[in-house]
Amino acid sequence: MRERFEKHLYTNRREGSLPQLIVAQTEQRQSKYVVQKILELREEGVPLAEIAVLFRSSFLSFDLEIELTRADIPFQKFGGFKFIETAHVKDMIAYLRVLENPRDMVSWNRILLLIDGVGPRTSEKIIDDILRRRAADGGASGFWPDYQAYPDGAKELIELLKSLVPYRKNPAEFTSRMLTYYRAILKKRYDDYRKRMKDLEMFEQIASRYEDVPSLLTDLALEPPNESIVDMTSPGTEREYLVLSTIHSAKGLEWHTVFVIYALDGRFPSLRSVDDPDELEEERRLMYVACTRAKENLFITYPINVYDRESGLILTKPSRFLEGLNDKLLEPWVVNEE
Repeated sequence: MRERFEKHLYTNRREGSLPQLIVAQTEQRQSKYVVQKILELREEGVPLAEIAVLFRSSFLSFDLEIELTRADIPFQKFGGFKFIETAHVKDMIAYLRVLENPRDMVSWNRILLLIDGVGPRTSEKIIDDILRRRAADGGASGFWPDYQAYPDGAKELIELLKSLVPYRKNPAEFTSRMLTYYRAILKKRYDDYRKRMKDLEMFEQIASRYEDVPSLLTDLALEPPNESIVDMTSPGTEREYLVLSTIHSAKGLEWHTVFVIYALDGRFPSLRSVDDPDELEEERRLMYVACTRAKENLFITYPINVYDRESGLILTKPSRFLEGLNDKLLEPWVVNEE
């Protein structure tokens, strides 16, 4: 039996709304709900700077970042990179761009330099050949002849891309097949490749909503509403920003309204922590930290039917940390599909 310190929590406030538990059918629906609620709060006069969205792991905000960018809601992210700023996501976008436009020199250079034995000079020669001597090959569908003089790794990549041309209308299938190829590169280049694969699995889920590559690239090309938090530059007073933050980075801070997203068993707590009592207790403390960041409004949300590739499980249950809370403490809502 581990030692516990008893806590007696109380409030001096006599009024206020109950925290709300929001159940969404899909991850995208969860994101759209959060965006809609943020817009409503702004209409009610709550400044963006007084609203925060908290999450257990950095990759869990990626889906929301796409929806916030679409809605032109400026945000700063703490505790991780923005979705389109991560190197591995940039690599996947480069593969997509080359598939859509085989004359994209910048994207070609990025993906060629990922190949062992291909340096800047070799990459330049291949790109020059693509642009100069192969220009007569016509559009994208007729652009992929054999390149026998290239290094084996470059030939392998081009053969793969040539085989994936039919999937320009199926971004999910293209991304899935490209990830199979890219996984070996990721493992070789990064010690934290497992974490980065989680990011790319989220990328794959986002891609599955699109009917073709051009529409996916259009949304991914939208400029983030502010500079990277890594630059640590002050936004000034002329524009406010919504806060996106991991829970670890939110300790000691408070906001008028807080959203805690992905309160889903398997995401928060994570699947890896449930078999370790110490890790599970740390996850519980993080949930306590997240919920106590709110001064006025607290929204706890989770999507159902989320597939976890690592475990092969479909995650459907709310966080075990919410068990036993009745409707006198937490007001439940279900968000239906539009």
